[in-house]
Amino acid sequence: MTESFDCFFKDRVDAGIQLSERLYHLKSEKTVVLAVPRGGVVVGFEVAKKLDASLSIIIPRKIGAPGNSELAIGAVTEDGESILDLSLVSFLGVDKKYIEARKIHEMSEIKRRMRLYLGDKPRTSLKDRIIVIVDDGLATGATMKAAVKSTLLQEPAKVVIAVPVAPVDTIEAMKKLVDEVVCLCTPKTFFAIGQFYQNFSQVEDDEVISLLKSFESLKK
Repeated sequence: MTESFDCFFKDRVDAGIQLSERLYHLKSEKTVVLAVPRGGVVVGFEVAKKLDASLSIIIPRKIGAPGNSELAIGAVTEDGESILDLSLVSFLGVDKKYIEARKIHEMSEIKRRMRLYLGDKPRTSLKDRIIVIVDDGLATGATMKAAVKSTLLQEPAKVVIAVPVAPVDTIEAMKKLVDEVVCLCTPKTFFAIGQFYQNFSQVEDDEVISLLKSFESLKK
């Protein structure tokens, strides 16, 4: 389900609160919110609170194009698989050596974040659960595709993608991958996720760790 509202949010907290209102039908003890660090954790925190859901993280990583790291030519899953936009790879003439080097680099970052954010804590089981994958927005959707691929391997009952903002074509592509897509805002003119936020400052590791600990305290 894709919604079109005013495409502007004060910050990620505001986006999370607004997004949670469109996800109330998923309120259940079976629901797990999987937030994509870092910005998605701020949004996901608000969603999980509203839904009385569990909160965990999933860490796909974008593979940026040579000379333009913001342009995703693919992504790496937590499991080490790469998902590539083959047409873009071909158009840009990106060679396999570059892709392998970036894959190794991003896998190293995935492992670093996993250790930092979760430590020795076991991962939340996703089997037969309702999974809501949350980020602060989508552009090409490369990292979300990687997140979905990892999630589906764990045999959930249902997978939902939930984001505040994304281009129409990206949302249409996402609908083919999961059971449901909830997006508050699908603007016709889309340059970057940050253009739809008044405050889109970078989220640091410390904030992610603090939010995850705060959520644990709320659930006790």
